[in-house]
Amino acid sequence: MDKTAISPSDAVADIPDGASIAVGGFGLVGIPEILIDALLEQGATELEIISNNCGTDGFGLGRLLEHHRIRRTISSYVGSNKEFARQYLSGELEVELTPQGTLAERLRAGGAGIPAFYTPAGVGTQVADGGLPRRYDGNGGIAVASPPKQTQEFDGVTYVLERGIVADYALVHAWKGDRHGNLQYRASARNFNPNAAASGRITIAQVEHLVEPGDLDPEHIHTPGIGVQRIVEVGPVTVGIEQRTVRADEEN
Repeated sequence: MDKTAISPSDAVADIPDGASIAVGGFGLVGIPEILIDALLEQGATELEIISNNCGTDGFGLGRLLEHHRIRRTISSYVGSNKEFARQYLSGELEVELTPQGTLAERLRAGGAGIPAFYTPAGVGTQVADGGLPRRYDGNGGIAVASPPKQTQEFDGVTYVLERGIVADYALVHAWKGDRHGNLQYRASARNFNPNAAASGRITIAQVEHLVEPGDLDPEHIHTPGIGVQRIVEVGPVTVGIEQRTVRADEEN
């Protein structure tokens, strides 16, 4: 029952080339950056990443991007990463853009064993009708476009069918965890992390504080240990500022 890994490097050692990985976090909050750095050092490539955003330049998943380790992403918000934009527009990176709530539900559904579900989000747009660029050809043309999705009317309202996501691995960040893998998230880090954790066939959690089984209040466990295969303590982390805006010096 003790699921603790010796180190972040040990925790990600078996992730192979081409693996699909659900990654928790929103912006710079709740990012499993230490596990991501360990994966960078490990060397796996041709990865498919499922994450709300793909890090920022020089941080989190942005580091994997810089080293061309990511082949494809399923993401919602990608506007804070210049290297992401460059790779996407040049045809180096395939991107499946997904509405934010839909992405969260696709992860949750996959973890719950639900293969697909209907949602009104995206109806009447290219999300449902197809034609969104997934990969450019490097010359301004579209090499791969999204296909049309099945729609269905219920009670006079049209919905689009979306597939649940089951990833080979999941990397998540939690505030506390015990040796059995039970996780507790803190504040806004409880965003995509629970859904990403549920989605992974093998879920790896970095925690700021590792406690003994029984120390966590069962009423405040957000991800049960049955859904976590490995856990590693990384100590307290510092959350960066994604967009720093300061007032201009009036004397200048």
